[in-house]
Amino acid sequence: MDILENYSLRELNSFAISANSRYFVALDEVQEIQEFLEIDQYRALPRLILGGGSNILLSGDFDGITIKVNVMGKELVSEDDDYYYVKAGAGENWHQFVLYCIDKGYSGVENLSLIPGNLGAAPMQNIGAYGVELKDVFHELEAVITESGEPITFSNNDCVFAYRNSIFKSEAKGRFIITSVTLRFSKKHVYNTSYGNLEQELEAMNAGSLSAKVISEAVCNIRNRKLPNPAEIHNAGSFFKNPIIPNEQFEQLKEQYPDMVSFKSSETDVKLAAAWLIDFCGWKGKREGDAGVHENHALVLVNYGKSNGSDILNLSFEIAESVKKKFGIDLEREVNLV
Repeated sequence: MDILENYSLRELNSFAISANSRYFVALDEVQEIQEFLEIDQYRALPRLILGGGSNILLSGDFDGITIKVNVMGKELVSEDDDYYYVKAGAGENWHQFVLYCIDKGYSGVENLSLIPGNLGAAPMQNIGAYGVELKDVFHELEAVITESGEPITFSNNDCVFAYRNSIFKSEAKGRFIITSVTLRFSKKHVYNTSYGNLEQELEAMNAGSLSAKVISEAVCNIRNRKLPNPAEIHNAGSFFKNPIIPNEQFEQLKEQYPDMVSFKSSETDVKLAAAWLIDFCGWKGKREGDAGVHENHALVLVNYGKSNGSDILNLSFEIAESVKKKFGIDLEREVNLV
């Protein structure tokens, strides 16, 4: 393995932030990860585990070692009367994996089409879109313990999934390196088209009978219209989580703001559209130097050129402060700050 020094991470994060890592290593096999963890020289250093780099904001240079996990491969590992079990390496591109599943006839992740990033980050974030979350199809993952290099398996319950959250973002943060993920696909095709404007898009497409492929195409159409391509306008997708508030608080806000966009979260809570809150505060399309809010989607912060992480972070603070002042609601970052 080649361990590099003073390595630029600009091409490895979707914000295209110019920041260097003190050390950098790309690891392609589980055994290689375990061998690296045995090297005493790097044990005490802070670690940045990097996948697709699509959900991080680098606030500056990283004074540690960046580990790029490139474990590849995907296969049907087993099946029973009700489910297919498909395993894929943490380094696999998420959207390409979705297309692979659709091609093989496995349905359940089509609503998650075009989400940027790699498979290893999917359970960390419990990625979700259009009424579906990863936890709905998740079976188990394999990882290695960073302190010992020993392999470990996490079940669905072990991951403590929540809205855009898991054990890997909380009490287990930094303690494990995810190497593979196994998803469970029902042999009974059940499609979810009730969320947002997905049904309208399917009608506009004259799609006819539903299929995973058709739903994926509809999701891609919507996302391509609304969201900037990170390769063209540097961004990390949704910067903030949609806030969840009690029904009572929502009813009070609804009286004052009748057009407020919301979704039922549970019997007691309502999920608000963070994009609507930010847009209402006048941020859509605003720009401060090369840091800005995208003109088509207020939830997407962008680097138009040479913005650094601090510029984007400061802009996010201003946005959150204005939403708090207007609505009394705290916005929480979905993007991970490094």
